[in-house]
Order: sequence, then C-alpha cells, then structure tokens
Amino acid sequence: MRRTVIAAVVMVATALSADGAAATATPPRTAVQAQPQAQAQAQPQVQAAQAPVSSATAAPSATAVDEPVCARFKGVEACVGPDGSDRPGITVEDTAGDHRHTAVEYYLNGYLGTKYVIHNLGRDGEIRGSREIGKTVTFRAALYAGDERIKYSRWKTVRNVAKYPVKRDTRTTPAAAGAKSKRCTTTNGAATMCFSERKTFVYACDTGADKFQARAEYFVGGDPTTRYEIHQLAGAGTCGKAEHGDLPISMYRASLFNNDHRKATRLYKYN
Repeated sequence: MRRTVIAAVVMVATALSADGAAATATPPRTAVQAQPQAQAQAQPQVQAAQAPVSSATAAPSATAVDEPVCARFKGVEACVGPDGSDRPGITVEDTAGDHRHTAVEYYLNGYLGTKYVIHNLGRDGEIRGSREIGKTVTFRAALYAGDERIKYSRWKTVRNVAKYPVKRDTRTTPAAAGAKSKRCTTTNGAATMCFSERKTFVYACDTGADKFQARAEYFVGGDPTTRYEIHQLAGAGTCGKAEHGDLPISMYRASLFNNDHRKATRLYKYN
C-alpha cells in the first residue's frame, strides 16, 4: 500500500513538472515581443534591396560603357552608342527584307520642341545614322510604309555617351537663321528651311501662327538612301537646328504638316 502511494505521488510530481516546463517554453506572444521578430525577418530584404546601391556594384564596367543602348522590334533596330562602340552616335538598321523602311525618331538634350527623324532607305541589312547627338538622347525605333508610320517602339533615354555633344539651340529666330545660312527655301510663308555648309547646320523654322508644324526634309553627302527631317513643334517664330559636320546638303525642301498629314511643300531642290 505504501509503495502504491509513493508511486502515485511521483507520477503527479512528474506531470506537474512537465506542464510547468511546457508553459514556460511557449509563452503567449505579445505585440511587443512579435515586433523584433518581424524586424529580424524583414532585415534581409532591406539589405538585399540596398545591396546594388553600393559603390562596388554601382560603377559601370568599361565594357558596359562601350555597349550601345538599343530599341528594337521585328525589322528594326535603333541604337545610341558612345564613340568607342560599334554603333557610335544614333543609328537605325533595317533587319527585314520587305517593302517597308526603318527610321529612328529622337529628341536632344531634353527639349521636346524639336524632333529629329532619320529614315533608312537602304533596305535589308543597311545601317544609317548620325554622329551629331546631344548630351541626352531620347529615341525610339519606327517602321514606315511610304510616308506612313505603321509601328514604333517605346521611348528610351540615354545620357552622356557623346564625347563632343551638340548644344541645344532654342533661341534662334527665322530671321537669325536666314542671316546665318547660305540659302533658304520657304513654303506658304509658314515653314522655312535654311542651311550653311561650313560645319554644316540646318534650320527648320516655323513662321506661321497656326496649328501646323514646320518641317525640313533633306539629304546630305549625296546619299539618296538616308533622309533627314527636323520637325519644329514649338510654334511660330521658333527654329530647330541639326548639325552634320563636314557633310554637305545635296537635296532639300521645306514642308508644312498637320501632325503627320502634309499640308504644303515645295519640290526638292538640288544644292
């Protein structure tokens, strides 16, 4: 009988000891106690997000600097690259053997009052472009069927790739452009194109207070497979300017557009 009582007492003591240990091992979690654990779990995510900002990973490699930045879709590849790359300046390549032609549309130095377009008329496998670009280039690739744009990519912006970037010129008036230039041509008194061939530059000037936009359309260096355009979008009394280094103007005309619809033009003149 005594042994049975002692055994019962030992069993109760063991059970109480086990319950007590379990109670102290898993206390109820309060909001204050849960917060450090949540912070501890979030910390690796914060560190992972901050990791790319370190100086070791932020500095671009020499190879990355020399690689052009491109916008492309089927049949078209437009790129902006530094002088040391295989595609310096701004270029557009025709990558499809069809009856359409490619183009690159771009703005320089963050100014949206003047848009530039280079039409590559050389067909499949040909690359056309210009080395004269600004410190900032916002560009996109486009595909044309005749004079109708049928497809285009998203805009991309590239900065600081030109060793000698062209400056932004937004203060030239039509009168000043004519005074600086070798010759000019005008259509309907609302659009004027002027150019000079000493370090060749071209102006497209809007001279009419209306809803239409002035446009210069021209070829340089005697090459019939590349058409350059300056679209002046800033309104009456303003001029857009493009530079072409030592390449002379070969054919040119001034035109007037309502968005992409031609309202007036002259026949091309030969220089």
